[in-house]
Amino acid sequence: MPEVKSCGVVVFKREPLSFLLMRHPTRWDLPKGHVDPGETDRECALRELEEETGIASRDIELDDSFCFEHQYAVQDRRYPNQTCDKTLLIYLGWLKRDVEISPTEHPGYEWFPWNPPHAIQPATIDPLLAELARHLRGLT
Repeated sequence: MPEVKSCGVVVFKREPLSFLLMRHPTRWDLPKGHVDPGETDRECALRELEEETGIASRDIELDDSFCFEHQYAVQDRRYPNQTCDKTLLIYLGWLKRDVEISPTEHPGYEWFPWNPPHAIQPATIDPLLAELARHLRGLT
């Protein structure tokens, strides 16, 4: 069974404490995408973040102590007749300054207030946010 990997960033800003989600036609999503050949997971996450939101790596500080991993089966357009094992890695990024969000692959975006528990999208967003809540409690 083919394996695919996507990496992305959940972006937080401190004032007010909130996180960025991208509007997908049928759900909320994260800025993320497939790892290119020769690219590290972290490089992929930062590249996809900039491509999909306009947030450059200089505008964000990644928390090296957090990386959410989720595995599930998908139909990938690169393997149209097969089910693939997908690994999703999401890094936590803190916005250093206000920046203009310029969505390129989504019809919009929204800053969601941090107020766990969240019930936004049960497949990946809610488990990510639950793990983030545990991580952030450990930082205080």
